[in-house]
Parts: sequence; structure tokens; C-alpha cells
Amino acid sequence: MSDMLMRLEAIITDRKHNPKPGSYTNSLFDKGRNKIAQKVGEEAVETIVAALGQGRDQQIAELADLFYHTLVLMSDMDISLADVAAELEKRHLPAQE
Repeated sequence: MSDMLMRLEAIITDRKHNPKPGSYTNSLFDKGRNKIAQKVGEEAVETIVAALGQGRDQQIAELADLFYHTLVLMSDMDISLADVAAELEKRHLPAQE
């Protein structure tokens, strides 16, 4: 798992439990899950638009926004990167007989 994603997850979790005035992350938490989920959807659409007609730098920027907002939503739902990694591992392990 990416060290940067794990560091970002830790920062988001810290903001959730220790709000910091002026923090964009805290403004998302303050707006609630519906708004956070809406933001993930907006970022997904922007990622698709970038994938279909923009340059690599914009594609990377939009994917970064999507990852960040997804991590905020995961934190709001008390789902960790480790939880998602475990699910992916479960899906990709050879079938046990």
C-alpha cells in the first residue's frame, strides 16, 4: 500500500477527531456524508472527462482529487485502507480447495 495514501489517511483521520479551523477536510466532514459522497461523484465525473480528452497532468490531478475525496468518504464511514486492501486480497487469492 502506498505510504502517501497511508499518510493522507492518517491526516484525514486526525482532522476527523481533532478539527482544525479552516481545514478543507473539516469543511467536508461538517457538511456530512451526503455532501462528501456527492463530491466523490463530482470528482469521478471530472476524472472521466480528463481520461477522455485531457492531458496526462490533468488526468493525474483529477485522479488525485478522486483518491482524496474517496478517503474522506471512507473515513466518514469508518472504513480504512486496510479494510479495502483486505477485500481486494480476498478477491484475488487463489481459490482454496
